Amino acid sequence: MKTRAINIQLLRSFSCRFQVLKNDFLIGILACAYLAVAIPAPAQTINPAAAEKSEFIAPGIEHIQITRGYKSEKEATGPWFINMLRIDLTKAWLRMVHAMDEAVGLETVSSMATRYGALAAVNSGYFRTTGTYRGDSVGVEVLTGKLLSEPNNARAAVGLIESNGTQNVILGHVEFEGQIVAGSRARHAINGLNRPRADNELIIFTPEFHRTTLTDPNGLELLVRRGAIVERRDLKGSSVIPSDGFVISASGSVREWALKNLKAGARVQLNLNLAPVETGQANSWKSATSIIGGGPQLIKNGRVEITNTQEKILPSFVSDGHPRTAIAKLKSGQILLVTVDGRQPGESIGMSLNMLADLLLEFDAIEAINLDGGGSTTMVISNKLVNKPSDATGERPVSDAILVYPR
Repeated sequence: MKTRAINIQLLRSFSCRFQVLKNDFLIGILACAYLAVAIPAPAQTINPAAAEKSEFIAPGIEHIQITRGYKSEKEATGPWFINMLRIDLTKAWLRMVHAMDEAVGLETVSSMATRYGALAAVNSGYFRTTGTYRGDSVGVEVLTGKLLSEPNNARAAVGLIESNGTQNVILGHVEFEGQIVAGSRARHAINGLNRPRADNELIIFTPEFHRTTLTDPNGLELLVRRGAIVERRDLKGSSVIPSDGFVISASGSVREWALKNLKAGARVQLNLNLAPVETGQANSWKSATSIIGGGPQLIKNGRVEITNTQEKILPSFVSDGHPRTAIAKLKSGQILLVTVDGRQPGESIGMSLNMLADLLLEFDAIEAINLDGGGSTTMVISNKLVNKPSDATGERPVSDAILVYPR
């Protein structure tokens, strides 16, 4: 017999009153008890078993797709739509790339995967979403050994180490130390690389950034070629970046210092250094040929350790449910790339970072960091989206991506 999904409490109340009106107290009690066990609860209160499927899309590259939870009036029940790539780096390898092959600019993960011929890809670092410098990384970025962007608040980062045909991944925190040296006496701290110049700052623009510095005219720019200043451009802006050098861009009090100390023809040296926050990691970070920043850290030494306070990230970013992207190292030595869709009631509501960390622990993560999420969260396999990005317009153009290839 089919039972309609109606309000069970109302049904039980009505049945009990009916029996009492018949002055048969015992029968009423028995009827109520029978109804309590015989009539099923509404469908939405039943938690269906999680659906999970996996397949090897290439040797050493496994795609896992999971649906958990169910829709109800309480968001705590889900649902959550999760995609994972479990990668054996003895049989596969990773690559980090930036949109449009420059340090500024935006491009979809699908486009980057197609251009570079990758089997799979996910979005990675944070970036400026608007303005002249949209696509500029907000956090550390090193590609093929070249530093393109300095760390932001020493936030968590992931690095790729290449050695004798093998590849390894390092996770941790790095800080930036930079200095410009001209002649024997003139020295000044470098505030940043390939990003907007704020008041009283010294910014270095390298050829990897863009054709020009894209700066406004309220500063001094010094063109350096083969280690020597070849031109001084004061109050002009947007200087062409030499392919065999860089541009020193200074504003405010630093502009005044540069006008006095950096003359045409002077020899200039850049000292750029990434220093690890964690002890014992210096050699590993120096060996990393590519690095992308994220944050915060999620797991350390096999335990949940979310470092949002250290990285100056708001508590609400940790506690609220959002689409998420993450990378983890597993006990097995394998790498896990994860996306969790969100902001889509009834399909996937997103996760807090504690929930994300717990999910990663289920898969034996020993180290993990959060990457850019929200509308940026994207996973592509064989030129197809396997997740559903949360933006109404679909897949969002982003700054960079982690690509996956079979060996």
